[in-house]
Amino acid sequence: MKRRLAARIAGTVLVTAGTVAALTVPATATAPTSVPVAGTLLEAMQRDLGLTEAQALDRLHLESAAQRTESTLRGALADAFGGAYFDSATGKLVVGVTDAARSEQVRAAGAEVRQVAFSAQQLTGVVDGLNAGKAQAPQSVTGWYTSNRQNAVVVTVKPGAAAEAAQFAQAAGAPDGAVKIVESQEQPKTLMDVVGGNAYYIGSGARCSVGFAVDGGFVSAGHCGGAGDTTTEPSGTFEGSSFPGDDYSYISVGDDDTPQPAVNNYQGGTQAVAGSSEAAEGASICRSGSTTGWHCGTVEAKNQSVQYEQGTVEGLTRTDVCAEPGDSGGSFISGDQAQGMTSGGSGDCSSGGTTYFQPVGEALSAYGVSLLTQ
Repeated sequence: MKRRLAARIAGTVLVTAGTVAALTVPATATAPTSVPVAGTLLEAMQRDLGLTEAQALDRLHLESAAQRTESTLRGALADAFGGAYFDSATGKLVVGVTDAARSEQVRAAGAEVRQVAFSAQQLTGVVDGLNAGKAQAPQSVTGWYTSNRQNAVVVTVKPGAAAEAAQFAQAAGAPDGAVKIVESQEQPKTLMDVVGGNAYYIGSGARCSVGFAVDGGFVSAGHCGGAGDTTTEPSGTFEGSSFPGDDYSYISVGDDDTPQPAVNNYQGGTQAVAGSSEAAEGASICRSGSTTGWHCGTVEAKNQSVQYEQGTVEGLTRTDVCAEPGDSGGSFISGDQAQGMTSGGSGDCSSGGTTYFQPVGEALSAYGVSLLTQ
């Protein structure tokens, strides 16, 4: 069985390009004086996703409905739920089921149905198995994540090292057919560089970006600073920080600073934050950060594990939004719903790239703080 699995995995190899890392800006770096980015959510979606204003508005409405449908069906289908993703071509949520008898239930909810081999719970178990064996992961393996569209766990590996990735998955006990290997030149790094996306400075001047305002302060990336570290602009203290493993932190601020339920759109305005409903795979998403400002793209996958030089971070969300050093910690938002804080990625905003974010809900739960909303 293990020999067949290794052969099956090794035979499923794709190739991508890029360099992945956590994007931090050292104390000697300064924020840019001019950021040529679109000023509003709709303008950024038009620029980065190639949409008209009407198409961008329509997509936001469809994605909002898809968020609610996915949440309902995830609970209703239970063990038969095979993951879901938003299909931008049809404007519909596609829901996988492992039991064909549940298909009509999905259609009745307004979603398209697809028969799949593995449930979302099974794929999460595969990721958990890989996470448990991360200490034995070869250096050539750069990460792994669940792809609902492929109904598989994707393991990314440096070109020419697919066999090592297959052996890693085999040792983790992945079921036959549940893992796909993707060869990639990505080398993840963190993006370190009170309104989401604004710059703040740590210690002697290293720069990161604010994630989201919470009661008493804001959340950001964990790799930006450790517990007890101080910040300026705004003045604050890291009350807690988790990295690697996770990549989130909570920074408290003084009475002179007023956290606001908004994200900087870098054109003289802000995007309101109204909640934190999770966007579906395939949905549009935008990011704000103090180096590159406001950029948009799509959610590519969830439950991504990334092997940074500092260690493995689990449970990230993968996107095709660009980012650069200094953007770390900054806001990811879908419509008016907070999604998470920039962790790391590859590429840049001239050529494009891959960027990961830490889901905001984990940070809120870890520190017992509440997201500020309008």
